[in-house]
Amino acid sequence: MKEINRILVVSRMTRHCRKAVRFGVSLARQYGAVLTVLHVVENPFKKGWNLPTISYEEQYRKEMERIKAELDEIVSLEREKGMTILETIEEGEPKEEILKAIRNGNIDLVILLSHEEGRLEHFLYGRGTDSIIRKMPCSILLVRE
Repeated sequence: MKEINRILVVSRMTRHCRKAVRFGVSLARQYGAVLTVLHVVENPFKKGWNLPTISYEEQYRKEMERIKAELDEIVSLEREKGMTILETIEEGEPKEEILKAIRNGNIDLVILLSHEEGRLEHFLYGRGTDSIIRKMPCSILLVRE
């Protein structure tokens, strides 16, 4: 069996990602691995959508900031305990950003959420998990909420 030295947790900065990050922390501690938390943000408003009357873009930005703060709290607590955690934020198409991070980081294990999260998340992120899994060059742990 291949050793697990580098673990990547994929966070799409939604409320369900806390559980995936906690799994990553637990496994990294158990294996003495370096943990990377990749926040993938796909901003639908950069696609040129024009939604007059309500500022959905402002609401989106505020929600991203709130979720990022929650995830930062988990990461900060573990760093204070001495764990090595790298954290990156990439904006773009999730599948491409995740596969790029795996290759660039020489990742041994990827932790992903196993389900679609809700209508808003589906609208914002689409159905990316299935297509990502098919192209995965390493082991995967799917976390259910």
